Amino acid sequence: MADKVYPSSKQATNGTAPAAATATNPSFPATKAQLYGASRPPYSPQPNRHRYRRSCCCSCCIWTTTAILVLVLLAAIVGAILYVLYRPHRPTFTVSSLKVSTLNITSASHLITNINLNVEAKNPNKKLVYIYDPTAISITTNDDIDIGDGSFGSFVQGTKNTTLLKAAITSSKQALDDTSAGNLNTALKNKNGMPLKIKLDTKVKAKMGALKTPKLRIRVTCEGIKVTVPKGKTETTASASNAKCKVDLKLKIWKWTF
Repeated sequence: MADKVYPSSKQATNGTAPAAATATNPSFPATKAQLYGASRPPYSPQPNRHRYRRSCCCSCCIWTTTAILVLVLLAAIVGAILYVLYRPHRPTFTVSSLKVSTLNITSASHLITNINLNVEAKNPNKKLVYIYDPTAISITTNDDIDIGDGSFGSFVQGTKNTTLLKAAITSSKQALDDTSAGNLNTALKNKNGMPLKIKLDTKVKAKMGALKTPKLRIRVTCEGIKVTVPKGKTETTASASNAKCKVDLKLKIWKWTF
């Protein structure tokens, strides 16, 4: 029996295959590029934004650090030049006199104080002028019981100058707790005298020709002073021959104090 030949349902026209069949039916077996490549868009690499931002941050940090180092170096150079030219020295303070007119405790544990204080401030510099703000004075015992408070006025101190500062230290019916009153009574009965501590707090700036520095806080602490209780209306003079005063500069940068 002769074999029958069945023609394809889609015959070529003029020897050319239909366009739809050619576009949709790849040759068999088909490769992965033929199966998936035609439907995927062409790959184009995208810029990495994270790397760009990181690079900008690093550049900013480097430039900021460099600028700070340059400013610190310039400040150090200027400071060294000023030190060589002016040779600045800290001011010194001495308790020249402390006289007690009244210092007693009432039956109601109230403290009454009347003290006259004289302090000498010295400027040892040849080319620096010191300009002082008002100075707050506080006198306490060695265990920090407040005896009285006062103040010095503002003043300008020229080169190689000694200025005498006078102030009245008073306390009118200051209330004391039982512990403080007991400790103070015991100290006042000491035959060798009661040790006192004087604190001076102020701000000062230095003038060098036309140049003025910013104001700096200073604290002067004087120790080694002993007083005795006056009897009657006769005032007593404190022993200040062994008194020593220490000057501390306090530099404040933003929120920190050094």
